Amino acid sequence: MSNNFWRDKSVLVTGASGLLGGWLTKRLLAEGASVTALVRDWVPQSEIVRAGILERVNVVRGDVIDQEFLERALGEYEVQTVFHLAAQTVVGIANVNPASTFESNVRGTWCLLEACRRSPRVQAIVTASSDKAYGAQPVLPYSEDMPLQGRHPYDVSKSCADLIAQSYANTFNLPVAITRCGNFYGGGDLNWNRIVPGTIRSVLRDERPVVRSDGKYVRDYLYVEDGSAAYMLLAEALTKDPSLRGSAFNFSTETPVTVLELVEQILGAMGSTLEPVVRNEATNEIREQFLSAKLARERLKWKPQFTLHTGLKHTIAWYEELLK
Repeated sequence: MSNNFWRDKSVLVTGASGLLGGWLTKRLLAEGASVTALVRDWVPQSEIVRAGILERVNVVRGDVIDQEFLERALGEYEVQTVFHLAAQTVVGIANVNPASTFESNVRGTWCLLEACRRSPRVQAIVTASSDKAYGAQPVLPYSEDMPLQGRHPYDVSKSCADLIAQSYANTFNLPVAITRCGNFYGGGDLNWNRIVPGTIRSVLRDERPVVRSDGKYVRDYLYVEDGSAAYMLLAEALTKDPSLRGSAFNFSTETPVTVLELVEQILGAMGSTLEPVVRNEATNEIREQFLSAKLARERLKWKPQFTLHTGLKHTIAWYEELLK
């Protein structure tokens, strides 16, 4: 990225109190952006609160499904770039309460994009899809030309939101591009039922970590700082190149691992001899999911800066500080 692209640029981050939102906001501030953070819930242990980031940004309190509220925020803060991260992001919650997931992830997307369509200052919107949007495919890794065919509630919510973003680009020429990433991890993830923070917390408590599945599910894991850099790179490219409107990009380290392999890496990094409890209770989840990042490498010149080993090292240190 150029040295001054973000300087004084007015940016809105929805879902700013989430894992990616906190790190992205911190990075934007470091690049000189003027950030407005959309926050629905107050989460005291989130990175954006603990690191004092909220004290350095404009904070608007509201819900992403409130289009009138979104239009007000975009207009009054003269927003030029939007990062749409607000979503219900936990697969298990979606399986139990699909309606709230569809409300946040699907309705929230069209409300945000419609507000942007009616806000002429907006120059770029990067909206978060997911590898889950692809659903089960006969061939892996996922590439961007594969159909979006989610079948379970969370996957469907991401397929729908992704297609809605494409429709706004193709029908209204809205300057929106889409990210499709695997599972984010890093300091600040407070969803303890996720495998990385849950395993680290268990080890710090000298308790056996719990694996909900049989441990053989294969996933991509992307360190959150690589994710925030990817989002900013895509937004800058989109601002400069209108041909990217409606495009989707996979971001991945291209090193998929099983859940048990990930747990073993965490245990090894923490010097623990604890044995995981394998419950084999997971339902409505795709067996193998991983991404090709070839398009992002070639078109955006993107590459990750963190291996799984180095990302986990930073992540463990964050939780050791939080839970000491």
